Amino acid sequence: MVIEAGLRGVFMLARGQAHGAMLIEDTPEGATRSFWAAAICLPGFLALMLLGWADDPPAAGVAYALLVQLIAHAAGWAGFAVASQALAQLAGRGAEWPHFIAAWNWANVVQYLLLLAVSLPPMLGLPRPLASALVIATLGYQLWLVWFLSRTTLRSGGLAVAVVGLDLLVGVVIAAVSASLSG
Repeated sequence: MVIEAGLRGVFMLARGQAHGAMLIEDTPEGATRSFWAAAICLPGFLALMLLGWADDPPAAGVAYALLVQLIAHAAGWAGFAVASQALAQLAGRGAEWPHFIAAWNWANVVQYLLLLAVSLPPMLGLPRPLASALVIATLGYQLWLVWFLSRTTLRSGGLAVAVVGLDLLVGVVIAAVSASLSG
């Protein structure tokens, strides 16, 4: 029931319907339960890794690179949660943080579905410029989604911009470290 409500809420948020946030738990316990989203996203994460390596396997070997990527995935997910909580506290929005992180966790399910969807057209022969445009549009949408759910749950437009920047920063740092470790 919790997973269903979280997913229904985030799919509403993904369509710009702020009232979808009401379906997402806003308690510390709800925030903890929302980390089940990481398990739901795991098959998508694994599929994206393997699809990315289909033509160009990592030099260090797929098994080692996959282990590095799994550790990086978990570190990035947890690292963002810790950093965003500190940011929310600093901005005087610590009480709203459980609702935000629950929404952010569930939003990752939407984001993984989109990433999987845009990874398929190039494999089916979509010309590279169109495939690239599709990826860029998807990334833009993902940035908007993080901003929208942040603004909705943390009730601060300025903090929402900072959260998007933090999300990008954590993602870039984790990607750079994991790429250097996995070859």
